[in-house]
Amino acid sequence: QVQLVESGGGLVQAGGSLRLSCAASGSIARLNARGWYRQAPGKQRELVASITSDGSTNYADSVKGRFTISEDNTKNTVYLQINGLLPDDTGVYYCNAYMRLGSLRVGPNYWGQGTQVTVSS
Repeated sequence: QVQLVESGGGLVQAGGSLRLSCAASGSIARLNARGWYRQAPGKQRELVASITSDGSTNYADSVKGRFTISEDNTKNTVYLQINGLLPDDTGVYYCNAYMRLGSLRVGPNYWGQGTQVTVSS
């Protein structure tokens, strides 16, 4: 079993910052990639940032320069630093963990319960 627990969401004004955390536990040794997704009201869940065990990162165009994904392997935790928050960043942010071979996802995806981010204008 794999457990992912997100934290750090909240209500912030536009231009503010947040740091989201995703702590992983359980059978995570084979899961070499993590991602942060968000789901805005009435919209599909979208990938905003990902990181692999070799430190490679990837970002959605809409968040480049404002979001930074990082990980602390000693704590099995992945972070998402969000700066310059915009009202369009509002949504539920989910942590995702999976195994990656090259460019392929292999096996099941694991999800956390999500953390709400609300940005007021």
